[in-house]
Parts: sequence; structure tokens; C-alpha cells
Amino acid sequence: QVQLVESGGGLVQAGGSLRLSCVVSGHSFNSYAIDWFRPAPGKEREFVAAISWSGSSTYYADSVKGRFTISRDNAKNTVYLQMNSLKPEDTAVYYCAATFEVLSTHADDMNYWGKGTLVTVSS
Repeated sequence: QVQLVESGGGLVQAGGSLRLSCVVSGHSFNSYAIDWFRPAPGKEREFVAAISWSGSSTYYADSVKGRFTISRDNAKNTVYLQMNSLKPEDTAVYYCAATFEVLSTHADDMNYWGKGTLVTVSS
């Protein structure tokens, strides 16, 4: 059974930074692309960022492009989401998810989910 555990959330002022981590266990980590999602009005899970199994390809939602950076360390079975220039509208629970797809932005393509970590950005 694959397990994903997020950490790194917290309270930060607008303009600040946080780095989220997603540790994957239970199966070959480099078999999966990893995504980050968050809830949004009208959506259960809104795509934030994705990284392919090799780390050579990344993709971002327009709302976070230029502010967030996704990366992975396959030796540590960990994916990171560096979040800079945070805005109050970034406040959400952030979920990481794993997929057998090469790279996907769709929540329905995800095979495994973590339980989330809360990010709160104050104005």
C-alpha cells in the first residue's frame, strides 16, 4: 500500500514563504508522477503543480506560476513544494497525490492521496 504524508504547512504573513514536503512510502517512488492539489470554490480539488517521475517535467496552475516551485528528491522519496510570495487566497489544505500517469493535472487520474497539510496566509 502506498502512503503519502504531507508536512510543512503553517501560518505565514502575505508575501512570506513556506516549503511543503510529501514523503511517499510503500512502493517504488520513482514509478509515480506527483501532484499537489488544494480545494477551491466550486471544486473539491484544484490542481496546483505536478512533477514527472524523473523530475524532468513540471507543470503549474496559472495562479501559482512564478511563485511556486515543485521538485523531488528520489533518494529521499520526497517531493517539495516551495511557495513564495504567498497571498491570502493561497490559504487552503494542500494535498499531494501520486499517479501512474506520466504527468497529469486531473484529480481523477490520481491513484493515491495524502491527508493534507494546512497553509494559512494572513493579510
